[in-house]
Amino acid sequence: MSFHLAEKTVDDFRVGDLLSFSKTITEADVVMFAAVSGDVAPEHVNDQYAKTGPFGERIAHELLPASLASAALGRMLSPCSILESCEFRFAAPVHFGDTITATAEVKEKDPGAARIRLRVVCTNQRDEVVLEGSAVQVMVGRGK
Repeated sequence: MSFHLAEKTVDDFRVGDLLSFSKTITEADVVMFAAVSGDVAPEHVNDQYAKTGPFGERIAHELLPASLASAALGRMLSPCSILESCEFRFAAPVHFGDTITATAEVKEKDPGAARIRLRVVCTNQRDEVVLEGSAVQVMVGRGK
């Protein structure tokens, strides 16, 4: 997985610009996310427990697709921005084997404040929304 991070300014972006990042969620991803985050809730890590739950199987952490949204934002705006705020609504569970596509879309620019407001949507391979929300990135350093 390689990509090039070019120095950018607010002026390099236009309302409507899009960037997407996709990843198939595996059991290993969920186990590693549990280890890194400390979230070892049984619906994510315990097969027997999850079989008795509403989904009948283990599901990914809600913040795992949010981290894919972060990857999309980072690929679009890095290395010259930092996340100022985000707000997400978790719309549907993510199952092992789902391919999640996180898309970031520029909705507003504020060149004076060096801020970009984005819409963020994560969908699965069936085009079902699993996460949606917004984020504000602040351009910093040379990318102001």
